[in-house]
Amino acid sequence: MNPRALRRLRVRLPLNAAALTVFVLCVFPVYWMVSTAFKPTPDIQSETPVLLPTSLTLEHFAHAVEADGFWLFWRNSLIVTAGCVLLALVVALGAAFAVARMRWRGRRAFVLMVFIAQVAPWEALLIPMYVIARDAGLLDRLVTLTLIYFMITLPFTIVTLRSFLAAVPAELEEAAQVDGCTRVEAFRRVTLPLLAPGLLATSLFGFITAWNEYAFANMLIIKNQDDRTLPVWLSSFSNVFGTDWGATMAASTLFALPVLALFLVLQGRVAAGMTGGAVKG
Repeated sequence: MNPRALRRLRVRLPLNAAALTVFVLCVFPVYWMVSTAFKPTPDIQSETPVLLPTSLTLEHFAHAVEADGFWLFWRNSLIVTAGCVLLALVVALGAAFAVARMRWRGRRAFVLMVFIAQVAPWEALLIPMYVIARDAGLLDRLVTLTLIYFMITLPFTIVTLRSFLAAVPAELEEAAQVDGCTRVEAFRRVTLPLLAPGLLATSLFGFITAWNEYAFANMLIIKNQDDRTLPVWLSSFSNVFGTDWGATMAASTLFALPVLALFLVLQGRVAAGMTGGAVKG
C-alpha cells in the first residue's frame, strides 16, 4: 500500500468507527424492540439475553391489538396528528406567502417572532397551557391537543415554506397573471407544485412531533381516559400488559410503524426539502 493510501486509511478509519458506533447506538434499541415483539416468550424471559430469535411469533401483536382501547387510542392519535398537520400547512402557507411575496409594516418583527417561537422550549409552557385550558373548559378534549400541536409545528412550517417561496421567482406568477390567471390561480398552478418538497418536509416534521408527543397529552387529558393518545396509553403498559414484555414491545412497534413507514416512503424528497429550505431564501 502506497503512503498516500495509508494516510487516507488512517484518516478514514476513526471516522468510520465513529459512524459505526453512532449507527449501532441509534439502531440497536429499535432492533431490540422489534425483535422482542417477534420473540417467543421463553426467549424473552431467558436469563441470558437472546440477540437473535430462535423462532418468530405474531402472538404478541395479536395480544397488543386485542388490548382494551388500542384502536381507540390509535384513532385519537391519528385524528390529532392529521388535524395538526393540515391546519399548520394551511395557515403556514398563507403566512409564508405574506412574508415572502408582500411588503407590509411589521413584516420583520413578525419574522423575528416566528423565529423566537421556533426556538422556544414548549415544555416550559406546560403549566400555562394547563391553566388556560382549565379556565377555558378545554381539558380532556382532543381539539385542545390539536391546537397545541398546531402551535408547536407552525413556526418551523412557516420558516421552511418561506424559504421555498423566496426561492421561486415571482416572475413566474406574474407571467401566469399576464396569461389571464388571477393571483390565486397563478399561485395554485405555478408556485404550489414547486413547493412540494417543502410541504412534504414540514408535513413529516409535524406528523412526527404530534404523533410522538407525550407531555401535553398526559397533562391535558386527565378525566376522560377515552381521549388519551397512544403515547399516554403506552406509558401505562404495566397496567395494560403487566410483565408481558412481548405485547409491550409489539404495541410499541405498531406505534412506531406509521412514522417509520412515512419516513421511508418520503425520505428522498424530505431530505431534498430540508436541504433546500436550509440554503435558499
